[in-house]
Amino acid sequence: MKIPVILLNYNSSVDCRKCVTFLKQQQGIELEVVIVDNCSQMDESMRVKELSEEQGCTFIQAHENRGYNAGNNIGLRYAAEKGYKYAMIANPDMEFPQEDYMARVVVKMEEDSNIAVLGTSIVDAKGLHQNPLDFVSFWSEFLWPMEMLKYKKSHKSLSTVIDCTQSGYCPIVSGCCFCIRMSFAKQIGYFDENVFLYCEEPILAHQVKMIGMKEYYMSEVMAIHRHISSTKGNPYARMILLCKSRDYKNKYHSDYNALQVMLLRLSSDLRKAVMKIIS
Repeated sequence: MKIPVILLNYNSSVDCRKCVTFLKQQQGIELEVVIVDNCSQMDESMRVKELSEEQGCTFIQAHENRGYNAGNNIGLRYAAEKGYKYAMIANPDMEFPQEDYMARVVVKMEEDSNIAVLGTSIVDAKGLHQNPLDFVSFWSEFLWPMEMLKYKKSHKSLSTVIDCTQSGYCPIVSGCCFCIRMSFAKQIGYFDENVFLYCEEPILAHQVKMIGMKEYYMSEVMAIHRHISSTKGNPYARMILLCKSRDYKNKYHSDYNALQVMLLRLSSDLRKAVMKIIS
């Protein structure tokens, strides 16, 4: 079987080259590496295009940067046109030390037709696990000042990672690397492009749930996410983007009732006001 691995590049040519090197070492399965450039700077875009020509990857240039979901949809629609059964979505900063990683993922997808989306064990550069994930509770979203206070006291990340030792169906898998069934992707009309960034994972998980399929976590295969958190950019602008995505998720892709959605929207507005004052 042959599957596409979709890498969405945005000024990440160095990471792309490293990721492609790992993908070329995969055994037991044929891969088509599809690099979608999401309107990077011209020199970065050219480097990735040259990498694609050099390594025999498929290069697709986006006409505008409309975010994570829209960019990956370009790759998914290409995969649909080619008639692929599955597609892998991977960030350019992923590493795959296990050479049978992709093959084992596809074997599991073939075994269980209930699986729409499958993720694996993923650790960051410090060895901390990033999969599987759980939904953020209503109270955690509503009482965000308390959550922020817990974060400052513990000096730990605000995280929803759950038991990573057991394989099985799970609420959510990380968006940095996962396999998706193409029939499911087409059924939902591909990823929801109404969010630019943030909340893509719970939105997708809710779509999976709504059509009666499952997300699955494999503990026995592992990938490394070399992502380093960035402090660049305007914190207020990032917060506005996060709140906008959460408001959309809560209204259209959650099990919250109308009162809960309204309360979360008020809490979100308060959060934006506070952030504007202190930024």
